[in-house]
Amino acid sequence: MADLHTAGGLPILMKELLDAGLLHGDCLTVTGKTVAENLSSVSKASDLTQDVVYPFSKPLSPPGHHIPLSSKSFVLHGSLATDSAVLKLSGKVFDKPFKGPAIVFDGEGPAYDAIMGGQVKPGQVLVIRYEGPKGSPGMPEMLSPGSALVGAGLGKTVPLVTDGRFSGASHGIMIGHVTPEAFVGGPIALVENGDMISIDAVNRRVDLEVSKEVLTARKACWKIPQERQKVKGLLAKYRRSVSSAHTGAVTS
Repeated sequence: MADLHTAGGLPILMKELLDAGLLHGDCLTVTGKTVAENLSSVSKASDLTQDVVYPFSKPLSPPGHHIPLSSKSFVLHGSLATDSAVLKLSGKVFDKPFKGPAIVFDGEGPAYDAIMGGQVKPGQVLVIRYEGPKGSPGMPEMLSPGSALVGAGLGKTVPLVTDGRFSGASHGIMIGHVTPEAFVGGPIALVENGDMISIDAVNRRVDLEVSKEVLTARKACWKIPQERQKVKGLLAKYRRSVSSAHTGAVTS
């Protein structure tokens, strides 16, 4: 934020959006002037000596990170996310299939400790589960483990797959909103350490390369972890009423 302020702040960002036709310049603001009038004396990003805000005509990376279901959508499907999942690349190019062994954690805290302890290695797929709307409950963002991966130099070599969510601050190769979530027995609940997970962003797939027979056997033995069952009061009520992230995690 300090770098953005030094570069010219939100006005130069708004100027780019206005010139691209993405802001309603005729909207009246608290200054008594319109948005366009407020920005009339603001320089374009391309006219300034700065490398924080890129011109709209020359973005840092090409579009493709939006969520709407279109040809450029990064909504994924597959045997690990039989309903859906969302891939967030944070400016990275991810145009080749990735396959790696899973390293699995039942929650954000243990995963973070493992990253900080050097247990997560390049080429693995970090799986964090029981962080969905029902499982957590509340679907927290996986900012800490995601940041830890980047800090450990693993941001480009270790995808993070979770039934939790991400925010705009998350960085790396992030696959969140995996549904059905672990708490309801979705495929992510059945992943074991060493299972191969394949990710194909071009074909919008995330797959658990384990046979149906093996998954059926695991499902028969699966139980919700004891520590995830200890929820009372309003959180318990929320857990009972919240829907899948696939349909917006709304409550009834």
